[in-house]
Amino acid sequence: MSTDVATTAVPPQPAASARATVRSARMEGWRRRAPLLPALVFAILVTQIPFLVTLWYSLNSWNLVRPGSERFVGLSNYADVFADRVFRQAALNTVVITAGCVIVAMLLGIALALLLDRRFIGRSVVRTLIITPFLIMPVASALIWGTMMFDPLFGLVNFVLTPFGGGEYDWTSSAPLVSVIIALVWQWTPFMTLLVLAGLQSQGRDVLEAAQVDGAGAGRTFRSITLPHLRRYIELGVLLGAIYVVNTFDQIYIMTQGGPGTASSNLPFYIYQRAFLGFDVGQAAAMGVVVVIGTIVVATLALRLLFRSFAQED
Repeated sequence: MSTDVATTAVPPQPAASARATVRSARMEGWRRRAPLLPALVFAILVTQIPFLVTLWYSLNSWNLVRPGSERFVGLSNYADVFADRVFRQAALNTVVITAGCVIVAMLLGIALALLLDRRFIGRSVVRTLIITPFLIMPVASALIWGTMMFDPLFGLVNFVLTPFGGGEYDWTSSAPLVSVIIALVWQWTPFMTLLVLAGLQSQGRDVLEAAQVDGAGAGRTFRSITLPHLRRYIELGVLLGAIYVVNTFDQIYIMTQGGPGTASSNLPFYIYQRAFLGFDVGQAAAMGVVVVIGTIVVATLALRLLFRSFAQED
């Protein structure tokens, strides 16, 4: 007598299958992120660890010319920073330099981009020449403007202004902020021109032709069609320009040394003075932390506005 044993396959457990799927997705995610881990570790080592050390220094009173003076003072350095009149003046100068440079450079960039978007003989050569100031090192640019351009006796600016009564005007002493802003505008205008020119070349020609057929003039077409199309490019240029210009140090150090007095001293230069000329490590560290936090807040708000603009455009 034989007996048939019927075997039935046991269906897989739903929970085990879900766990296996999650585990597989995690492994796939780590496999894709693995090549980026060395860059992440390097970024943490060179940015976050120094920032934490700076944060610790900002909580201590420490002057390098007085050995053994290091002691924990808590938030006292931050209270002194906000009560410092020179720090407030440097913050105001930073805002003036950044806003003046970015706004003027963007306006000039829009004008130059509109000219370079047209067809003419030698357009490629002109585009290359306009980009050149942005490729010059900031120290070299500051030396050019401080000696060759703004020198009160032999500068080219005074030479050009001599017929108009501007013979021996000392720009860097009498108008230090204006001198620094002019040098920065000269350097950053090519960057703004490239961004706006890229936006102009991405604009559909059929839309412009339709506006021309409808009888819209050049000014009306620019205000109603071209300028709204360039909005995201202008916002991106203003954001990137402000982030870089707010850290300006070379032009101020070479051209004005922050003077006369503190008339042209911005936050990076004033922090340098407190750290390497006054040797007050605690105060300089507290100023650096305040500047970093303020920059992060402003950049975050600007990025949100920029991303919102891109989302609306899409």
